[in-house]
Amino acid sequence: MSKRNVILGVSCFYHDSAAALIIDGEIIAASQEERFTRIKHDSRFPVNAINYCLEEAHIKNNEITAIAFYDNPVLSLDRIVRSVISGYPESKVQWTENAPGLIGYKLFLDELIFDFFKLKIPILYSEHHFSHAASAFYPSPFDESAILTIDGVGEWSTTTIGYGSGNSIEISSEIHYPHSLGLLYSAITFYCGFKVNSGEYKLMGLAPYGKPVFKDLIYENLISVKGDGSYKLNMKYFGFVKSNSMINDDFCNLFGGPARKPESRITKKEMDIAASIQLVTEEIVLKLAKEAKRVSNSANLVMAGGVALNCVANGKILENKIFENIWIQPASGDAGCSLGAALNVYYLYFKKPRVKSSDGRDMQKGSLLGISYSEREIESFLHTYSIPAKKIKIEERAKTIAELLASQKIIGYFSGRMEFGPRSLGARSIIGDPRDAKMQSDMNLKIKFRESFRPFAPVVLREKVNDYFELNEDSPYMLLVSPVKKEARLEFENKGTSEDLIEIVNIPRSIIPSVTHVDYSARVETVDGVDNPKFYDVIKEFYNITGCAVLINTSFNVRGEPIVCSPKDAYKCFMRTNMDVLVLEDYILYKEEQTEFKESKNWQDEYALD
Repeated sequence: MSKRNVILGVSCFYHDSAAALIIDGEIIAASQEERFTRIKHDSRFPVNAINYCLEEAHIKNNEITAIAFYDNPVLSLDRIVRSVISGYPESKVQWTENAPGLIGYKLFLDELIFDFFKLKIPILYSEHHFSHAASAFYPSPFDESAILTIDGVGEWSTTTIGYGSGNSIEISSEIHYPHSLGLLYSAITFYCGFKVNSGEYKLMGLAPYGKPVFKDLIYENLISVKGDGSYKLNMKYFGFVKSNSMINDDFCNLFGGPARKPESRITKKEMDIAASIQLVTEEIVLKLAKEAKRVSNSANLVMAGGVALNCVANGKILENKIFENIWIQPASGDAGCSLGAALNVYYLYFKKPRVKSSDGRDMQKGSLLGISYSEREIESFLHTYSIPAKKIKIEERAKTIAELLASQKIIGYFSGRMEFGPRSLGARSIIGDPRDAKMQSDMNLKIKFRESFRPFAPVVLREKVNDYFELNEDSPYMLLVSPVKKEARLEFENKGTSEDLIEIVNIPRSIIPSVTHVDYSARVETVDGVDNPKFYDVIKEFYNITGCAVLINTSFNVRGEPIVCSPKDAYKCFMRTNMDVLVLEDYILYKEEQTEFKESKNWQDEYALD
């Protein structure tokens, strides 16, 4: 019997550390480190994520064939050194702050791996955008495909166009740092008062409230774009080459004043800037997609990189029918590079034949690749902390939960294996009834403790998606924005003049108002019952009761915290917020039956169960 090919992929030391494990080309497990440590965007060596992956697969250290690292530290060092030299002496601060992490860890990864595993395991390095490309192409259902990757920066690349066929990937063109669409979007995210590497979602959500009145200013001053989508930034307005600041005084003066202070009131100016950069991004992404189509002549497109999480831009590619089929890696950010690096090593280094699903589905398994908890573990947790709960019969589970949702209860839903990537897809979700117009602002302010304007995503039965949305495709990973169908809309006009976001949000816009954005768009998740049948059954029962085949689905966390991982994380989040009900697998917990929650040291010290 031949030895299995076991490859562990690792991403760390920048942001969103993660680990992924593949065995003979099959994706077995993947998770971000933040879920275990409870530190959002944790960048440290992913000790907990690695341990989870090995335990999930029942793998011992000496069974690992190779470890794949998600980028090339030597090329990253080359970029940093060259940038520091070109910007010296102003850039000296960038060296003093960034070099220790690179030199202290990435360049000595072999020693770190040896200290962790106590074994000499081969370490292979995958260039950053190759990792993105592999994470998009190899799990996709396509035999061949165009590949488009867009992010802030890898080693040097910021945007690449490539082609995948069988077990091979080739990159045909790339754009290099400091010219970066991702960094442009992040710079404006920062100017609008949101945090870089996490606030980009907020900027995208804010955009429909404004008008793109700054679009020409952006094109005339910040970025020049050619017909094929290639672009250059005007570095006069950016600070990230010479300092650790995204923008400089020239940038602020261009927009008429200093950046908005975080947590201060959002004005029409920020709404209009958000609308402008979002439209610019969509136009550039469309041009890049058309170029990818031209050079590949493929009917298929796969995407990855942080900008691929811009589901509005993705929806525009779909709407323009540039490709017949699109597949986007659900963990498109750096966390997904751990998976891409492992797949790259398997196919490009070991030259193994392509592993594909026999039923035409993708190999991502619904991105439900994280940790799960058994009935015994749930019972142990409830017993240990004397938590009141009711166990329901399997045959009554979906109907019981659906009836609670129909009575306007907001539910924390914890079931099965945790999602890999930034989206909750029905394993660690907060769910609610989308028919209530005030539910969006109430859930944002009372449950998520975040800005009222942030949109929620609809999760819909796959067979009913076209009843509500201008969409006929699968969208299992919540990465495509689609218009709500005209017959489902209610008359509403956003004139872009009001700065009272709650007033705008609470105006009904469709028959599912709490998941309909002000521009009649929605970030759609479809569920077909194959990868997550329990979640499908809940939505199906809700449809049977109400005639509505849609639920609100948002991530099970509060602002500033990672998505919950363990039953303990879920219970703490439940008790800290105004959620009504918590579902832990087949147990239901009602808020009114709980005793007062006091977060003792015993609650803080552990991430998981004893």
